[in-house]
Amino acid sequence: MDESSPKVVLRPPLDVMRPRPTGEIPEQDSVPGGLQYSLKLDGFRALAFILEGGRVFLQSRSGKELTREFPQVAEYLHRNLPPGIVLDGELCAYRDGRLNFTDLLRSRADRERSGIPVYYIAFDILAIPGTDVRGLPLWERWELLGAALSDAEPPLQRVLATLDEGIAYLWFREMRDVGVEGIVAKSLSSTYQPGETRAWRKTRHSDTRDGRILGVFGPEQRPHALLVELPDGRTVKTSPRLTGMQARQAGESVRGRLGERTEHPDHGPMTPVIEPVLVEVRETAGRHETAKFVRVRSEE
Repeated sequence: MDESSPKVVLRPPLDVMRPRPTGEIPEQDSVPGGLQYSLKLDGFRALAFILEGGRVFLQSRSGKELTREFPQVAEYLHRNLPPGIVLDGELCAYRDGRLNFTDLLRSRADRERSGIPVYYIAFDILAIPGTDVRGLPLWERWELLGAALSDAEPPLQRVLATLDEGIAYLWFREMRDVGVEGIVAKSLSSTYQPGETRAWRKTRHSDTRDGRILGVFGPEQRPHALLVELPDGRTVKTSPRLTGMQARQAGESVRGRLGERTEHPDHGPMTPVIEPVLVEVRETAGRHETAKFVRVRSEE
């Protein structure tokens, strides 16, 4: 093949388009032209470039090359897609019936020894042979993606998506247990632009639940964070830092219930709470799981 082939029009690195967080799944009629709803998966964001000679370059969101870490995916793309294709998607590890981000952090050799498959789930296409399609609206790019992946088999597939708002809510409720983080709503008329945009909005799972304070971090009267035991037995340190009002409320709730200051193995100096104090926290799903303090629960 001629190495100067005009079929390849986009090369790494490229900046990716990023959705803006929102608390609720947007309504279908909230933007002109409507929305596409797709699954938000728990994996590594990656652009996949098919370059001259079929050479594959997997680029992380930050611009790092991931190709050597995921050779099976790269080999499949090399054998099944023509030079000039550029995809946007997610590298996902699948084990025990669910997506498992932690498995992506393991070494390539460890994953291979354990037989953990990695998939590339594409949700957009940036180029086809000879043409940069980022300026086309999403609905046209989605059709091009479907055509490019019409014969694809694992480890390559197109993300699950719908135009039906009701189905999006159903997925949001029922697919969390298999590692789906939430829903991404995308304007069907949106072009592909680098950086964060309101044209794409992501809604992630968050649960408000009761927990029990096990300890406080910082000044006892106005702590800056809490160690909380959740109903399933996990312990988390609240984040972000408590506001002044939250710190006063938490400090008053633990007054007279504190033990001797100690060292927590993961979080440093902490004062334990020796009598139960219930709090409400909002837990955010995903690999960066956090519990945000909401309020101290009434003892009534």
